[in-house]
Amino acid sequence: MNGKFKVHGHFNGLKTTLLFALMWAIIMLIWWFTGGTQATLGIYIVIGLVTTFASYWFSDKIAVASMRARQVSEQEAPELYQIVRELSAKAGKPMPRIYIAPTMSPNAFATGRNERHAAVCCTQGILQVLNAREIRGVLGHELMHVYNHDILTSAIASALATIITYLGYSMMYLGGGGRDRNSRDSNGFGLIGILLSTILAPIGATLIQLSISRTREFDADEDGSRLTGDPAALASALNKIENGVQQNPMPQTAGTQSVSSMMIANPFSAKGLSRLFSTHPPTSERIARLMQMGNEMSDAQIQQSAGQTPTYSQYSNPNIR
Repeated sequence: MNGKFKVHGHFNGLKTTLLFALMWAIIMLIWWFTGGTQATLGIYIVIGLVTTFASYWFSDKIAVASMRARQVSEQEAPELYQIVRELSAKAGKPMPRIYIAPTMSPNAFATGRNERHAAVCCTQGILQVLNAREIRGVLGHELMHVYNHDILTSAIASALATIITYLGYSMMYLGGGGRDRNSRDSNGFGLIGILLSTILAPIGATLIQLSISRTREFDADEDGSRLTGDPAALASALNKIENGVQQNPMPQTAGTQSVSSMMIANPFSAKGLSRLFSTHPPTSERIARLMQMGNEMSDAQIQQSAGQTPTYSQYSNPNIR
């Protein structure tokens, strides 16, 4: 591809903004229904923001430690270094650190608060399941999570979800309080508010947080495929990863659960109702979008060969081996 890849940070900005606004609306509704005081609201906003800022600031260290991943040298993983160096140089970004996690469940993730503190991690399993071209597609996806500042967005969503959950628990144990409480108890608003706070609000906050995560996955699929110029490779990789996870799901520990939303695919076996609470969109839908993107890129190449201005990159997209 001629010239440097432009990291345009494509994401569904309007949808994400609306989801954040909805989360704040839930917070204010809990506070209003239960007659909470300004001090109560302020305390939980501070708790949510402080704890989530710490998780965001040290996200790279926490994630790799949770997966017991080990940083590898170029001598140990020359092919990974070659791929990551090529893609980061193409994006005009610093070279991230590279880790390998000692699990046979196929997956990968990227983390770090910015490009200078980024780390990419592949499991031992994904290195055995995928070929080099598919690994390149996966790493393009993961690098775009960092370049699109998805870690920050996820941290903000986590903070808001934490605030909502803490407010709900406080109303369950403390029964709300303060402002106009007697009038609300007389017409049932106090009881309704407590029920909404303790049962429905945390569930709603979780669903909104998961929706933001799914949006980010779609965006990273598209942006990563533009970076590699090869959406078909990522589509093939996702298919192999999903099949591999079904055969060899990742053990659900505190560490793996904390990192699961960062991974390229759901690392656990999702069945039945658990799919509703998945941090990742359906793999079949992601593959369909990628294949459509591949067709569009192929059409652009035909236009280029005919002397017209291409829309996408000049990379070819042969069938996956």
